[in-house]
Amino acid sequence: MKAVILSGGYGTRLMEETDSRPKPMVEIGGRPILWHIMKIYSHAGINDFVIPLGYKAEMIKQYFANYHLLSSDITVDMQNDTIVTLKRSAEPWRVTLVDTGLDTMTGGRLRRLQPYLQDEAFCMTYGDGVAEIDVRTTVAFHHSHGRVATVTAVKPPARFGTLEIVNGCVEAFREKPIEPGYVNGGFFVLSPSVFGYLEDDETVFERTPLERLASDGQLMALKHDAFWHSMDTLRDKRHLEHLWATRNAPWRMW
Repeated sequence: MKAVILSGGYGTRLMEETDSRPKPMVEIGGRPILWHIMKIYSHAGINDFVIPLGYKAEMIKQYFANYHLLSSDITVDMQNDTIVTLKRSAEPWRVTLVDTGLDTMTGGRLRRLQPYLQDEAFCMTYGDGVAEIDVRTTVAFHHSHGRVATVTAVKPPARFGTLEIVNGCVEAFREKPIEPGYVNGGFFVLSPSVFGYLEDDETVFERTPLERLASDGQLMALKHDAFWHSMDTLRDKRHLEHLWATRNAPWRMW
């Protein structure tokens, strides 16, 4: 089975980091968040990845082109111009990197990957979110219902307290807001017929395609109440960094 990780956007809400690198290459614990996401899938036995690229695509290509070298112990004989690998430690990944355009939308990027994904159901997620998720359960759920698409439904973490205001007077303060509803948490499983819902490069997957899938009765949701967190802002990055540094990262299941 293959997994698609959307990695082509600008990451404008994290410009402190993404001004110099694509968002999936922003590091958590010295590793790109893209690596963390791939490890989640690899833990579930999925090691074949298709990654659509856009903004600063060359950085992601260079990362994987040099991954084996950077992950292994080597001896460099500069006089004879040779490199001997002493210890290999690279993951058993097969990574297909596809340039999908600088300004292509999420649905358009997925549409451009059709030649690599048309044979069987595949996973898809965003290149900026991690979760304590058993991908195998999501895949099994998808196969059990036979619909076109499965989305992982999550509740975003509460960030701010709320004020109950009546006629300008604060009558109550709640440290945590009222429990939010479920939202799209990524970690999709999609059948090849999903490509029939994608029109062109301007297609935003989260809009018309998901709306049409829902109206056609072809979108199922699997609720996920365990840890999930997206890295949208510098605050999010620092929070994930803290979890990793203190060995409290719930997504680290490997």
